[in-house]
Amino acid sequence: MYRKLIEKLKLWKDKKNRMPLILQGARQTGKTWLLKEFGRTCFKDVAYLNLENFPGAAGLFSGTIEPERIIEFISASHGKKIKPDETLIILDEIQEIPRALTSLKYFCENAPEYAVCCAGSLLGIGLHKGTSFPVGKVDMMKLEPMTFEEFLLANNESGIIEFIRKQGFNKAGEAFFEKLDDYLKKYIIIGGMPAAVKAWAEEHDFSAVQEKQEAILANYALDFSKHAPGNIVPRIRHLWDSLPVQLSKEHKKFVYGHVREGARSRDYEEALLWLSDARLIRKISRVSKGALPLAVYVDMKAFKLFHLDIGLLRVMCKADIGSIMLGGNVFEEFKGALAEQYAAQELASTSFSEGVYYWSSGAEAELDFVITDGLKIYPVEVKAGINLQAKSLKQFMAKYDTAGAVRFSMAGLKLDGKTLNIPLFLSFNLERYIADSGL
Repeated sequence: MYRKLIEKLKLWKDKKNRMPLILQGARQTGKTWLLKEFGRTCFKDVAYLNLENFPGAAGLFSGTIEPERIIEFISASHGKKIKPDETLIILDEIQEIPRALTSLKYFCENAPEYAVCCAGSLLGIGLHKGTSFPVGKVDMMKLEPMTFEEFLLANNESGIIEFIRKQGFNKAGEAFFEKLDDYLKKYIIIGGMPAAVKAWAEEHDFSAVQEKQEAILANYALDFSKHAPGNIVPRIRHLWDSLPVQLSKEHKKFVYGHVREGARSRDYEEALLWLSDARLIRKISRVSKGALPLAVYVDMKAFKLFHLDIGLLRVMCKADIGSIMLGGNVFEEFKGALAEQYAAQELASTSFSEGVYYWSSGAEAELDFVITDGLKIYPVEVKAGINLQAKSLKQFMAKYDTAGAVRFSMAGLKLDGKTLNIPLFLSFNLERYIADSGL
């Protein structure tokens, strides 16, 4: 399978001021596979060390953590000499040994010639345990579940992607709309967890996919008990289980009362932070004003929570596979929630990923997303069908100075004044469409 992030890893490899790299992401998003694939294709050799289960790993970092000593140990366990220009060193689950994380500072300062990549599934959680993070001494990247574009690539549809990207903002791609619509339904069912996508690509059997998804969810539940403080485990589970209810509401602002009757924010703050640090949920905050910089206008008390992956959310919603494929009533019932989840997931893979918010004005209007690249603001509306009426979008545009607006829907590609309508299954080309439309 192809992951787009490997292109950024290649750029990192060639940087003159390269620092050790930490790849963050939730469990089972494919971090280890990606780093090994990067090593296989871009280096002559790969030295892999899993700090969670490698015997003697804790002892390695208990004494001096100078690079020379660490390199000698890895060379001995690897059975080959570590060569700076030829060997990729991978330290997996680095959050398990705090001093291993600290050692990256010394690799940066004293041995920058070595290519060191680290993966951390629960790194954010580890940092709350007093781990000293080497600020300014590491490069950081994030790996999300597979995007819809990566899903298409896994299904050998690179030709369609290439054609649509070349065409830019015109109608030529409409010949593929029916096929892409079918793939979108499959993506809603399967999602972007690599194990689920691989099961589909190899077997084309939804039951095999469902089995993988249920196993992933079961493993996440085990992580709650294994890694979270015992006193908050029940609250983590309550909050996690409430996600389908939260996202199925017309207004998707997170409501603690939907977690448990009478629940208050202070009861669940720690649980929410744990799930966020584990990268199992996406927290998108409300902004009170559509002006730059948007971060200044964040309302800390109001936010939406999205799931890590649309396929896993579909399983938790118990949305019927056949109804989704056929476009029946169950699909329509859940489609609004799943459409917004899909959009949140896709936006996380764009250049807007660090500037995604939502907006509301009292009980009058709520806008699904507001995105920014730091220079321009774009309100974003998500529609599950072809009904393009968007009162909140118009209200926001009338109130604030925006470069234009984006509407994701199941209608065709078009520019309506300053509103760019993009079919949900063409979201991977968002940045190109914005550029071509002049917004």
